[in-house]
Amino acid sequence: MAVSPDFLDMVLELMEPLGGVTHQKMFGGVGLRRHGLFFALIAEDALYMKVDAESRADFEAAGCEPFMPFGGDKPMSYWSVPLDALEDPSVLAEWAAKGQDAALRAQAKGKKRKA
Repeated sequence: MAVSPDFLDMVLELMEPLGGVTHQKMFGGVGLRRHGLFFALIAEDALYMKVDAESRADFEAAGCEPFMPFGGDKPMSYWSVPLDALEDPSVLAEWAAKGQDAALRAQAKGKKRKA
């Protein structure tokens, strides 16, 4: 799940207008957070956003693919972004918002379970 420095730099530059995006190396990939909320990951020079039942249809309609680590057959709740999102910061911001919203919903669910 290696990530090239050039791809990471490109993604971070595209996300710069969002503000507050940080990154952390993990399991050979890179996790992305915004204001502490884990919403995206980079693996094998592909960018994936957090997805849930509410947002999955948008990713499917755009032809995105689920993240399948280590060649497994069980997808994680992260899907690739459309290629045009990697060319335009405003398009990427729309997809990043979907990832952040899904991450917020997952966080809220987790807090409800703990209560």
